[in-house]
Amino acid sequence: MPKNGTKVKGEEESPIRSIFCLKKNVPLEEFDEKEDCFILDFDPFETIDLKKLALKDNKKKDEDSQEISVIAERGQVACRDYPHSRHLCVKFPFDKTPHEKYCEQCYCYVCDTIAPCISWIRGAQQGHCHATEHDFIWKNLREMKNRNPPVQKIALQPVV
Repeated sequence: MPKNGTKVKGEEESPIRSIFCLKKNVPLEEFDEKEDCFILDFDPFETIDLKKLALKDNKKKDEDSQEISVIAERGQVACRDYPHSRHLCVKFPFDKTPHEKYCEQCYCYVCDTIAPCISWIRGAQQGHCHATEHDFIWKNLREMKNRNPPVQKIALQPVV
């Protein structure tokens, strides 16, 4: 087009209407459908730096700091909302809380009964609260209990 604004015969307008420069990593499908041309001011294949998304102050470096935070939760959690062996409890993590503690869904790994069982606390490391599926002794004891169920006492009635 000449400088004075008149159109010269045979000259076509550019098919490009505008050029957008996208500064943030956003879904590109929306722009792909609407715009003829856009420039990406970021690398679409670059991974997200999770440190920038942290909810806590990253300046603190203590042993209990977590690298990921749960900000939402949907549905039920198996080892919290359903019956589970004590060593799998989410409410009272086995490696971070006293083994004697239990939630309303915990059961004894050895006895297969609701926690606490009769043998829940017994001397040092002998109570069923310490039982896990990873220890041969507890697995063996569990199998023995399952093979030999307890004998039920039957009340004898006198014959008249």
